[in-house]
Formats: sequence, C-alpha cells, structure tokens
Amino acid sequence: MDLKDPVALAAELIRRPSVTPEDAGAMALLGGWLERLGFACHAVDSATGGPLIRNLYARRGAKGPNFCFAGHTDVVPPGGAWTLDPFSGTVAEGRLFGRGAADMKGAIACFVAAVARRLEAGEPAGSISFLITGDEEGPAVDGTVKVLDWLVARGETLDCCLVGEPTNPTRLGEMMKIGRRGSMNVRLTVFGTQGHAAYPHLADNPIPRLLDMLRALTAAPLDHGSAHFQASTLALTTIDVGNPATNVIPGQARAGFNIRFNDLHSGASLTEWVKRTCDGIGGDYEMAVEISGESFLTEPGPLSAAVTEAARAVTGLTPEQSTSGGTSDARFIKHHCPVLEFGLVSQTMHKVDENVPVADLEALTRIYQGVLERLAG
Repeated sequence: MDLKDPVALAAELIRRPSVTPEDAGAMALLGGWLERLGFACHAVDSATGGPLIRNLYARRGAKGPNFCFAGHTDVVPPGGAWTLDPFSGTVAEGRLFGRGAADMKGAIACFVAAVARRLEAGEPAGSISFLITGDEEGPAVDGTVKVLDWLVARGETLDCCLVGEPTNPTRLGEMMKIGRRGSMNVRLTVFGTQGHAAYPHLADNPIPRLLDMLRALTAAPLDHGSAHFQASTLALTTIDVGNPATNVIPGQARAGFNIRFNDLHSGASLTEWVKRTCDGIGGDYEMAVEISGESFLTEPGPLSAAVTEAARAVTGLTPEQSTSGGTSDARFIKHHCPVLEFGLVSQTMHKVDENVPVADLEALTRIYQGVLERLAG
C-alpha cells in the first residue's frame, strides 16, 4: 500500500464497515499505516457510556509545536438502496463511492498521505499527531473527550488542531469552519388531569398550556446574529400526546425542540430563559435539557492563515471563515488549543451513494501538506 496515495487509503478505510459503535478493524488499519511512518501509536479505548469505543492517539516527534490532525473513523448506517456496495470503496467515473467517503474517511486518508509526502522532504521541526475517534457519529462520550483527558493526565499538549470534517458546500476550497454554534435539546412535559371530552370542565387539559408555552418561546427571534455567527434558531421537533381515544382529555402533553445558539448565549442562559418563559404561562410542568455543546470561535490567526494560504495555492479559492452547520468534535478540542475544520465537499455526506471526486482527494492531500509545511515546519 502506497501511503502517499489518498484514494487507495480511503478505499481501504471504507472497506471497514465501522458503523458506530463498531470499529471493524478501521483503527488498527490506520494505526498500522502511522507506525510505518514512524508514529508512536496509543490505543485510548473507552466504554463508560456503553459499548467499547476504539480511539487512537499517534505522535511523531517530541518537540513543539505539536500540530494535530483530528477526525473519526466511525460512520452512520448506509440506509436506503445504494447503486454500489456502500462498503466496497469502488472508484467509478472519477469518484470514490462508499459510506464515509466524504464524512470523513476520505479526509483521514488525506491526512496520512499528506504526512507521508511531507516526510519525504525531511524531519519536521515540530511534532505531528493524530487524534482519531470511533465515537463522533454516536453519543460522543467515549471518544475525543476521553483522548483529551488522557493527554492532560500524561502532561501532553496540542498547539493547534485541524479537524477534517467536510466543510465545503459545493467546491473544495470554499469554506473552513472557525467555530460552531452551540446546540441544546429541550423536552417539555405539561401535566393536567385526564377526563371525558364531553365534560371538559371536570378535567384539566394540558394541551392549551403546552401550546401557549411554545407560542411564547417562538414569538420572537432569539437574536439577529453576531460578528461571526448567524442568528440563533429554535426548531420544534415534536409535539406528542399519545392519546388513542377521541373522547378522552389527556393527562399530559409533551413537546421537544432544538436550539442552535451563537456566542450571544450559553446553554445555561437559554435554560433559564426557557424556564422563565414557561413559568410565565404557569401550571405543572417538567423540563429536561441536554446541552451537547456550547458555541465557540477560534479567532482568525496563524491556523486559519495557514489553511487559507494552502487552500488558495491548490484551488485558487479563498475559504470563507464560517461558523455555520451543526456540531463536531472541535467543540471539545477548543478547550485545549486553537482548532478549525477543513475537509471535503459535504453534498453527499450521510446520503445514499456517498462519494467524493478522486481529484478532490488529491487536492485536499496537497492542501494538508501545505498546512504541515507552514505549521509543523
């Protein structure tokens, strides 16, 4: 296997059906490649949240700065009817097909190929490391956070980190992510008193109160955006009563919503706002909140400049510095060092017949090599 060939590497990774939480040999395959390149590899596996999750930290060099590539080998289930076997890693009509081609086994292959090419020119002045998890598409409790805790315990630090998530909307070189909005899910349960629909005065219907709460929460925008972020959003995701009878007023009603929030808010401040709003409607209710990540921003600096210069040299495009989209493991890494995301085009990720142009894999490898030359020496 030629470690400088990102297409061959990506195809081999795709052939490991590592649907979260399964590893299917993907991490061992990657570790073997990195050992060939002189990396010291460490398995940092964890099972505190359920099934065993395979994680890998690998480093080459002992001096600073420590430049880190981060990503994940786990993928979502194939779903649907594919034109080709989703785990065949087939190249057809100039494209590599397979689950994970875009998100993000393709980028991991480009990491490896870029390092292999960079090392042909000699030893870097600093260190290069890989932080790879098998728990990004899942709960994310036994993945990147566990590796970061392990690094802290051994006194090892990262100086900057590039995550290989697919960040480009339509063309390679269009966009990098210098931050992400926070995300929280809220579940409301409003309680009443069950009764006969013909005698509503003898019951206490919770549905109108729940609707009043939802109207109050969605009556006005949360904000109008900030310097680097688009406006925060509140999206209703479910309203449930679960009432099979047409002549019964239910005893409770439930609703769920997701808030994607910018740097004008925090999970705590929004939790307080939701509670205050619902208290204003009154009645007996419960609220369950899950905050999956706070908003964060890596201010433009050496890392974003290196990615911009490398991308422009290869594609001729200047990447937009964006904070759009969902969440990624960068939300954990940002507590430890400057981090941004740059990877392949995102159009087919999580879709049937996920694929990437072979030419993009070659171009991304050259971009990553350029970033290494600028930041790892």
